[in-house]
Amino acid sequence: MNRPTVYVETTVIGHLAGRQQGDITVAARQLASRTWWDIRDRYQLFVSRIVLDECFAGDQNAAAERLEIVRDIDVLDTKTTAETLAISLMDRRGIPKTGPRDVLHIAIAAVGGIEYLLTWNFKHIANPSTRDLIQKICQESG
Repeated sequence: MNRPTVYVETTVIGHLAGRQQGDITVAARQLASRTWWDIRDRYQLFVSRIVLDECFAGDQNAAAERLEIVRDIDVLDTKTTAETLAISLMDRRGIPKTGPRDVLHIAIAAVGGIEYLLTWNFKHIANPSTRDLIQKICQESG
C-alpha cells in the first residue's frame, strides 16, 4: 500500500524542535506539529535542500536538533523544472518576489508530485487568498 506523500516545510520542523513556547499560538502549533509527528509513519515524507539549509541556519544547538529531525527524510532534488515553475508562480503573482524560498518549497513539492505540503507559513505558502491561483499556475505548468 502506498502511503500519501508529504513535503515537510521548515516551519513544521522548527515547531517540532526546541523548548515549549509561552505564546499561545506558537504553543498550539508546537502541540499540533508534535501530535502529527507521532503519526508520521502513515506518510512518506520528503524535504528539499532548501529545508536542510534553513534547518542548518541559526543557533548551532538548535540547528543540530532540527537536522536530527530531518536526518532520515528523503530529499527531493531541485530541478530546472521546479525553478521554472517558481519563476512562473512569482511572475503571475501567486507568490510575491519577496518570498523566493517560499515559492521554491511549493515548486519543488509540485514538480516532485508530492500530494501534501505541510507548513505553518500562512503568509505565502498556505495563504487562502492565493491558494487557488497557486494551484491553477501549477496545473497549467503541468
